[in-house]
Amino acid sequence: MSDLLDAPGVVITDLTHAYDDADVLRNVSLSVKPGESLALLGPSGCGKTTLLRLIAGLERPNQGTIAIGGSIVASPQAWVPPERRRVGMVFQDWALFPHLSVEANVGYGLPRAERGGDRVQHGLDLVGLRDLGDRMPATLSGGQQQRIALARALAPEPSILLLDEPFSNLDTSLRVEVRTEVHRLLHELHITAVFVTHDQEEAFVLGDRVAVMRDGQVVQVDSPQDLYVRPVDREVAEFVGSGSIVAAVAAGGFADTPCGRLAVSIDDGEIDVLLRPEQLALATELTNERPTGTVDLVEYYGHDSMVVVRIDDHLLRVRCGPETRTQRGDAVGVEFVGDSAVAFTRA
Repeated sequence: MSDLLDAPGVVITDLTHAYDDADVLRNVSLSVKPGESLALLGPSGCGKTTLLRLIAGLERPNQGTIAIGGSIVASPQAWVPPERRRVGMVFQDWALFPHLSVEANVGYGLPRAERGGDRVQHGLDLVGLRDLGDRMPATLSGGQQQRIALARALAPEPSILLLDEPFSNLDTSLRVEVRTEVHRLLHELHITAVFVTHDQEEAFVLGDRVAVMRDGQVVQVDSPQDLYVRPVDREVAEFVGSGSIVAAVAAGGFADTPCGRLAVSIDDGEIDVLLRPEQLALATELTNERPTGTVDLVEYYGHDSMVVVRIDDHLLRVRCGPETRTQRGDAVGVEFVGDSAVAFTRA
C-alpha cells in the first residue's frame, strides 16, 4: 500500500449529466485534494451517487471533464474505462459475492496470479479480519461484511476510494463503530476518498471537507466547522444542523428576536435569523425585559439535553447540560450567548 501515501486528487470541471433529458447534474465543478476525504452531502435525488459513478467511470458524462492524478479520464475528447482508472468503490449494499469465500471476494479485482497472495492477506489485515479468510459472507455480521467490501476495494491499491452510503445498512451502534474504523484507516493510508451520504453527522465526522449538493449542483464546499458556522443560505443552514430560524428586521447590524436584541450578520432589512442550540441558554430568572416562554419539550441524550421552548409562535431549541432539571410546562426565558447570529435576507 506504499503508493497510497502519494495518492492523487480529483478535479471535476463543468460536469453535466442527464438521464432521458432529465438533468441530474448541472455544471458541477469540484476538486478533491490528494489524501483528502470529501463528503458529498445532500438529500435523495440531488445527484450525489451519479457524481460518484461518473468519477468511477460507470457512467459517461454528457459534458465536462474529470481528471484523476492530473490525467483526464473523461471529457468530450477522451475516455478512460473504469478498470484503468485505479479507482476502488464500496457500494451501499456491499455487493459481495455470496458463493465466494472472504479471501476470494477480497482478491476478486486482482490479477489471477495474485488472488491468493500477500495483497489479499494485507487487505484483510487492514480491516482486522485476517482469520476469517475461509469463511463465506453469509456467516459474517453486517459490520464484518462491510469491512470485507472495504478490503476488496483497497486490495488493488487504488489511487481513489469511492464510498456510496457505506454505512446505511448497519444498525446505529455498529454504524458508529465501523465509521470510526474507516475514518482511522483512511487517515493512516492517506488515501484520497470521496463518499456519499445524506447524514450530516456522518459527513462532519468523516469529511475533511463537505460538499453540499442540491438539485444537481454543489451549493457550498467547506470544512465541517465553516459549513456549520457560515452556511451560504437558509436551506444549507437547516440541512447541516439543528437550530431555530426566526423572522426579524435588521437595523444597523442588530435585530430584535424572541431571545432579545442581538448582533446579526446583515446590517439592514427583513431577515431570517439562525439560532443554533448552543448559542442559546435558559434564563430561569424572569424579567420584564426578556420575553417569557414555556418549555414545550425536553429531549435527554445522556451527554446533553435539548430543551424546546415556545415563545409566542416561535419554537427555540436550547442545548443544555445533562443535569438540567427543567420540565415540560416550566416558565423560562431564553438568552443569546453567542457573539453574533448568522442571518439571511428574507426571500
